[in-house]
Amino acid sequence: MQPDAVINLGNSVVQHGPANDRVYLLKLDTDDLPEIVDEVYELGREHGYSKLFAKVPAGEAAHFAARGFIDEARVPGMYKGKCAGYFMSKYLDQNRAVPKDIGRITRVLDCADRKSPTPKDEIDTHGVVRLKQENAGELAALYDAVFESYPFPIQDPAYIRQAMRDHVIFFGIVEDGRIVAAASAELDKSWRCAEMTDFATLPDHRGRGGAGKLLARMEKSMQPLNIRTAYTIARAESFGMNIVFARAGYSFGGTLHNNTQIGGKLESMNVWHKEIPAS
Repeated sequence: MQPDAVINLGNSVVQHGPANDRVYLLKLDTDDLPEIVDEVYELGREHGYSKLFAKVPAGEAAHFAARGFIDEARVPGMYKGKCAGYFMSKYLDQNRAVPKDIGRITRVLDCADRKSPTPKDEIDTHGVVRLKQENAGELAALYDAVFESYPFPIQDPAYIRQAMRDHVIFFGIVEDGRIVAAASAELDKSWRCAEMTDFATLPDHRGRGGAGKLLARMEKSMQPLNIRTAYTIARAESFGMNIVFARAGYSFGGTLHNNTQIGGKLESMNVWHKEIPAS
């Protein structure tokens, strides 16, 4: 499946395309307000997408609410540690606004809510390493083995190398000389936040706490970078990933309905967030 395109509208960054069937305002430049809201709508209408999606500071949310966007999730302190970040959506097809399996989503959250946080000193991060440009080929192969499809082209070594040069730090668990699990921290230094994402583990290495180890190592690496808030957008029907973040002390911020195409289908996503203490 062809990945969605990432383009500029004014000085803002937008992803759009048929894979996720949406327009996603990834990075808002406030100088583009208020016109950017209508430009996102027109882009969605022109291509017949069923959802518009925007990540915006709380102070700018009114521009989007006035055009019919609703906030599906909030992350306190996401914007420079000073105010919340809002994930706002507008549905151009109301069928997409209804989660496919709300019962399972509820069960996942109930299960995650019952999990007690794991003390950091009990998490062994031995074997977790920061990956480099020369690991891009093996890393892409791991993602290709784990995901049938993904919202960003992480199965492409060239994309991974470019992401590393730009703003993404990849980490991996290495056993017997090969990468068996990986994840990334996507930095937004202007907002002073990071998205903990791209978790993947080879099938024969699952059930060993790898995701929790990766997350603990990534959090530690954020402190000297002056990152104040970590968050994730996790598959809402996945018991495993939601439990990983609950155990790591993250708080639930909301559910994004039918938001992201993974593995050949649209999935609802849960937002989790955590304050990163100053180093």
